Amino acid sequence: MPGTAGVVVSARNHRKEPARAAASGDATWRYKAVAVVAALAAILGVAGSQMFAAGAAKPHAVERIRQNPPPALFPDTDVSGWTTRLAEQKRAADRLFAQWRTRHGSARDDKAFLVWAAQQVPAPPPGDQRSAELGQLRTLARARTAAGRKAASWLEVHGKQDIWQLYLSDQRELLPAGQGDAARTRLKAALKMGKTISSRLSARYRQPSPYVLDPSLRPEKKKRNGNACPCSYPSSHAAASSAAVTVLSHFAPHRATDYQWMQAEVVYSRVYMAGHVPSDILAGALLGALIGDYVLVTS
Repeated sequence: MPGTAGVVVSARNHRKEPARAAASGDATWRYKAVAVVAALAAILGVAGSQMFAAGAAKPHAVERIRQNPPPALFPDTDVSGWTTRLAEQKRAADRLFAQWRTRHGSARDDKAFLVWAAQQVPAPPPGDQRSAELGQLRTLARARTAAGRKAASWLEVHGKQDIWQLYLSDQRELLPAGQGDAARTRLKAALKMGKTISSRLSARYRQPSPYVLDPSLRPEKKKRNGNACPCSYPSSHAAASSAAVTVLSHFAPHRATDYQWMQAEVVYSRVYMAGHVPSDILAGALLGALIGDYVLVTS
């Protein structure tokens, strides 16, 4: 977090453990992200306005989240199944990447990797499977709540980059300077590469988002004119979060469970609000894990 190192170090003793609050029934609402935000908000509250006013025009992810802190997120009962499915994609990606490494070692060849990684993502599923997935989204849409919509909106806005950069800022406080710089470099590279490949695949397959196929899923969405496609395969949120979790977990393995939980929150929000069907998410998660493995070995 440029320009705030001294402030961060001086405030470490004020950091609190992640809080938990009971929701209805036996469900537990987890606030790991809130704890990080609260600590950093306290740090930035004294000098934040002066620092960011004097800095770049575009605020850092920490400032963006400080200005828009997270609401209560989805309960574990909603997202736990996604944690398992994402872990399966990570294992599949690790097996695939082992093949790349056998042929290329640790040599960096971004151009070749971009082509290879795109080839590992399976083509979109057939129409009957997508129709079945749309049925699942219709069932989910009927059970939406105001709190769920609020959580999903926040995760959509911040789930591609800001959350992961926030975690990195928090993580770097506890890492030696060299490791912290390496983590920042690799996370930046992974997020950039995830955006590049997912955009290419999205343009190739041109799979309309679920709310385009069934406008009743998001009646507030306006249809785009011309050739613009709100395309959904693979999910760029899933690719970004999967790449970020792979990188961040490498540098702070004891925090991997927290990162995986947040990843599940992000991808669930995309299904919850009909931005993606599950197959979009799984394809993006596979891609992101491949990218994370690559930047860790070659950067």
